Amino acid sequence: MGSAETRVADDVKQASGQVAQATDGFHLVIDALKLNGIDTIFGLPGIPITDFARKAQAEGMRVISFRHEQNAGNAAAIAGYMTQKPGICLTVSAPGFLNGLTALTNATTNCFPMILISGSSEREIVDLQQGDYEEMDQLAIAKPLCKAAFRVLNAEDIGVGIARAIRAAVSGRPGGVYLDLPAKLFAQSMDAQAGKASLIEVVDPAPRQIPGADAVKRAIDLLKGAKKPLIVLGKGAAYAQADDAIRSLIEKTGIPYLPMSMAKGLLPDTHPQSASAARSYVLPEADVVMLVGARLNWLLSHGKGKTWGGKTHKDWGGQKFIQVDISPQEADSNVRIDAPLVGDIGSCVSALLSGIGAGWAKPPSEWTGAIAERKNKNIAKMAETLAKDPSPMNFHSALNVVRDIVKANPDAILVNEGANALDFTRSIVDMYKPRKRLDVGTWGIMGIGMGFAVAAAVVSDHPVIAIEGDSAFGFSGMEVETICRYNLPVCVVVMNNNGVYGGMDVNPTGGPDVAPTVFVKGARYDKLIEAFGGVGVHATTPAELRKAMEEAISSRKPTLINAVIDEAAGTESGRITSLNPQSAKKK
Repeated sequence: MGSAETRVADDVKQASGQVAQATDGFHLVIDALKLNGIDTIFGLPGIPITDFARKAQAEGMRVISFRHEQNAGNAAAIAGYMTQKPGICLTVSAPGFLNGLTALTNATTNCFPMILISGSSEREIVDLQQGDYEEMDQLAIAKPLCKAAFRVLNAEDIGVGIARAIRAAVSGRPGGVYLDLPAKLFAQSMDAQAGKASLIEVVDPAPRQIPGADAVKRAIDLLKGAKKPLIVLGKGAAYAQADDAIRSLIEKTGIPYLPMSMAKGLLPDTHPQSASAARSYVLPEADVVMLVGARLNWLLSHGKGKTWGGKTHKDWGGQKFIQVDISPQEADSNVRIDAPLVGDIGSCVSALLSGIGAGWAKPPSEWTGAIAERKNKNIAKMAETLAKDPSPMNFHSALNVVRDIVKANPDAILVNEGANALDFTRSIVDMYKPRKRLDVGTWGIMGIGMGFAVAAAVVSDHPVIAIEGDSAFGFSGMEVETICRYNLPVCVVVMNNNGVYGGMDVNPTGGPDVAPTVFVKGARYDKLIEAFGGVGVHATTPAELRKAMEEAISSRKPTLINAVIDEAAGTESGRITSLNPQSAKKK
C-alpha cells in the first residue's frame, strides 16, 4: 500500500468526476507513528484492531504478535527504555486493555516510555451503559495508573493525539501513556492531503533541561567537603545514554560508585572504582552520597535505617545527599536532599564536569583503601563459593557458568527475573556494557521475562540470555512460541528447583495437595520449546549448561535450557524476606 497521498477511495468523487485521493483512520495512525520514527508495534490482534495490525505490516512496520497482552506491553516498555522512543503496545478492548494496563503501570513506575493503544467501544454506548461488546470506560480506568491518557474521536485529530502521546511518554520523567482509539475512528475517511497536513512530527520531544548554576555549585561544594563520597548510579543514568560523561565524572573525581541493578555495565563491573562488592560497607559509611538517576525508594531502603547506619529502620544515617534527577518532586521524598540538581542527566553531569575543572582532589586513600580491602575480601570469598561443584547444581554453580558466558559475550543482553534467580544473578554475573541488563526494576514485579527478551532481540538483534526462576518463567512461559515464531536469538535458562523459592515445603495437614509453593517435581521445561520447533536442553551439571549456552549463542536458535537446581538451594523471598508479615498469633 502507498502513502497517504496516493491512496484512492472509490466512493469519494470530485466534481469533475475524477476519483479523489483519500485516507482513513487506520492509515493516519500508521503514518503518524512512522513520521515520528516508530517502526515496531508489539501487540495481540483481535476485534477491533486486527485490520490495523495487518495494514501496519503492509505499510512496512514490524508487528510482533504475542500470546498475552501483558507480555506485549512489557516488550513495548523495555523497547522504550532501550531506544528512548516510546514503545507501542496494541491491544483489543476491555480484557485486552486491562491485561496491557498492568504493563503500562509497570512502565510508568519504572520510567519506561511506552504508549498503550487500545481499541474501545463507542462513547455514546459506554456513557449510557447500554451493554456494548467488551464495554468499558477505558480512559477513566487508565488515567490514575499512567502518566497521561488521551482519547481520539475524529480522524483529523489523530496527528495531535499521537504527538501528545509521544511527547508525554518521553518528556521529563518518562512513563506510560494510554491512547484510546474507538473502533469507529479507524473507518473514518478524509482527504489525503488534509490528512497528511494534520499529522505532526514531534520536534524535540525530550528537550534538555539545564541545571541552575547555583545548584551545580552547591553540589560541587558538598562533594569538595566530603571525606567519604559515594556515587549511586540508577537506571535513569543508563536510560540517559550519557555514558561517556558519566564515566568521565567518576574517573575524574575518583569517587567510588555503586550501580543499581539496571545501571550495571555503565562502567564495567570490574572497574576499580566499583563498590558493588562492598555495598553493605559503603552505604552506612559514606558521608556525602550523589544519586544519579537513582531514587531513594525501597531498593535503597528509603535512604534510612540500618542499611544507612541508622539505629532503627526509621533512623537517618547522617549522610548528606546530592540528587541528580529530572523531576524536582523526587527530592525530599524520603530524607532531606541537601543539593538537588534538577535537569536531564546528560546536562547535569556535563555541568558538574565543567565545574570540577582541573586539579580536583580525589577522595582520601583511607576511604578508597578501606573499600578496596572489603571488596577484595568479598570477591575472594565469592570466588571460593563459585569454585565449588555441588550435585545437584545450586544457584552459584549454575550462575558461575552464566558469568563466564556473559564475559565472553559482552554484547549479549541479560534479562533476569525471579526471587533467588534475580538476587544471585545480580551479585554474581558482571556486566560490561550499558543497558545490557534488563530486570524487574523499581516495581519488583514478576512476569517481565519473555516480553523483555523478545523486545531486546527485536530492537538490538544481539543474542539474549534470559535467566529465569521457575516461578517467574511461569508468568510468561507461553511466549516461547513467540520467540520461535519470529526465530529470535533468545536463550532462556530456567532455574528449576521445583517450586517458588524451592520445592521443600510440605502440606502441614498431610493431605494429597502439595504445598502452595511446590511445583511438579522434575518438570521438563525444555520440552515446552520443542513443541514449537525450538531447541530444548535438560542440563544437570555446569558442563552441560555451559555447552548448551555456548551452542545457543553461536547458533542464534531459540533455546530453552532446563537447569536442574537443588530444590533446597533457595531462600524464601530472596533479599526481600523482611517484607513478609509476621504472625501475631502466639505459638
